[in-house]
Amino acid sequence: MAPGTAGTAIAVPVYLLIAPLAWPLYLMTVLAFTFLAVYVSQEAEKIYGQKDAQPIVIDEIAGFLWTMFLITPTVLHCAIGFLLFRFFDIVKIFPADYFQRKLPGGYGVVADDWAAGVYGNILLLIAIKLFNI
Repeated sequence: MAPGTAGTAIAVPVYLLIAPLAWPLYLMTVLAFTFLAVYVSQEAEKIYGQKDAQPIVIDEIAGFLWTMFLITPTVLHCAIGFLLFRFFDIVKIFPADYFQRKLPGGYGVVADDWAAGVYGNILLLIAIKLFNI
């Protein structure tokens, strides 16, 4: 299993743990986790000696948590969110690719996953509304 996919798989139970929180608490938790991910990613880059090394997966966890913001925790929503996040994380639609290339250290590692998470969230919210899933 590719490290990004494994990291996203780890994110699903993390999401299920925080999903019951009221949305303001969920948002504050994910914001705090995202900044933790920036710090951890920056330190991991020093250890691995390369930008966004494959063993760094905390960024995928943060990104998936953004995909699932304001989403009811169902099996279908988690599965669709997983697929949407992985798609956007791999494709890196602007500005995700720009963030990854231009932002320093942990910010660049995490910001592209944050963007993928936001894209995934928007599409998932639209799909839930349009298809009543």
